[in-house]
Amino acid sequence: MAGRMRKKGCVNRIRIKFAGLIFTILWVFSALSAQAQSLIRDTEIEEMLRDFTNPLLRAAGLQTTSVDLYIVNDPTLNAFVTRGQNIFINTGTILEANTPNQLKGVIAHETGHIAAGHIVRSDQGTKSAYGSMLIAAGVGLAAILAGEGEAGAAILAGSQQFGVISILSYTRANEAAADQLAEKYLEASGQSGRGLLQFFEKFRYQELLSGARRYPYFQSHPLSNERIDKLRQLVEESPYKDVKDTDEEIHALKMAQAKLIGFIDAPQTVFSKFPETDTSKPARYARAVSYYRAGDLKAALREIDSLIADEPKNPYFYELKGQMLYETGKGELAIAPLRKAIELKPEAALIRIALGQALIEKNKPESVKEGVRELKLALRHEPQNGFAWYQLSQGYDRLDKPAMARYAIAEQAFSVGNYQRAMSFAKRAQAGLANDRTYLRRVNDIIVISETQMARQKQRRR
Repeated sequence: MAGRMRKKGCVNRIRIKFAGLIFTILWVFSALSAQAQSLIRDTEIEEMLRDFTNPLLRAAGLQTTSVDLYIVNDPTLNAFVTRGQNIFINTGTILEANTPNQLKGVIAHETGHIAAGHIVRSDQGTKSAYGSMLIAAGVGLAAILAGEGEAGAAILAGSQQFGVISILSYTRANEAAADQLAEKYLEASGQSGRGLLQFFEKFRYQELLSGARRYPYFQSHPLSNERIDKLRQLVEESPYKDVKDTDEEIHALKMAQAKLIGFIDAPQTVFSKFPETDTSKPARYARAVSYYRAGDLKAALREIDSLIADEPKNPYFYELKGQMLYETGKGELAIAPLRKAIELKPEAALIRIALGQALIEKNKPESVKEGVRELKLALRHEPQNGFAWYQLSQGYDRLDKPAMARYAIAEQAFSVGNYQRAMSFAKRAQAGLANDRTYLRRVNDIIVISETQMARQKQRRR
């Protein structure tokens, strides 16, 4: 991700566009401290969320490419939006959803906050604290998705971006308005609003029993019986109130939940939830991940191969197999399943990055060249991906192209807002790129923009 600095008083807007780390979720988990909340990346889960979200965004009159989705590694129930049309969804919310319709309802509600401009119109008194928090969070997110997991986690923990969101609390009037908009968008896209109603009723009941607001979601989205009653009336008036989720949507959610459980929960917990006697696809998926995390590659491959046999055209099974092999020191064996995953899912930048890294680490001239090609293709989809730029620099270095390697490092540093480093490497790349107008123009741009941004940062510090 790259942060773009705006004028004085604004924040670093991190535009993920689903750019970031490699090989699904565990790569991020292993790099971060257990205490710090982090963003996670997974093409399969991101695609599911996009499929659920895009019809709602279109119904709201929003550009689907202008709204960014983030998955937060946090078991608590929460979802929220920030300035810049960003929707954050906790893993806990995904896991708590009993149906796709419930998850869609939450997303529709958050879409309502964006479309109504509730963040933009928030109390002016919160701007300073909000801006400071997001500046720190922006740097942390950029660092994480550039491969600097520990540093990013420390910054995020300090920013309190995910732990304390009271300043983003909405008024009850805004909540009621977002409920109405959510139902409107669900109806406009031919979907039932009962999922959102069920979601609210479920946790309102638990909230009343506990005598305290235990869920972060309801700290920033206050519930009331009156609000639920109004939502119920709207839902029951909809001609689509009885529309059910499709079998494909239900399966996608179950598989996403199983994958999350496999990566997040301790192996003994996973095996308890999904014993060997459970031969369903979600159970085998969760066990495959958990066996892999527990170091039992043989059992992990047995489970994932059984899934591949059932669904030979599922790119995510091949992706996970590639991850398993790569992470256990069998990088050359990881190339074939990753190639297959790309064949089935050619637009998946994250998988291309994984394949590119495995090819470069094979360290044969032809494989390195192929790895560079894969990374460049990935960067067409995710040009702000700092991790991909770093891997590309490694490929150019092995091809004995020092100027291009320095250029790639300049892009990597620029993508995370490290302007001093970006300018330094761009200047070092200049001489070697004198005969290439395209790259020379780009390094010159990096130098000029970095100098400008550093001057602005220095002025603000005064």
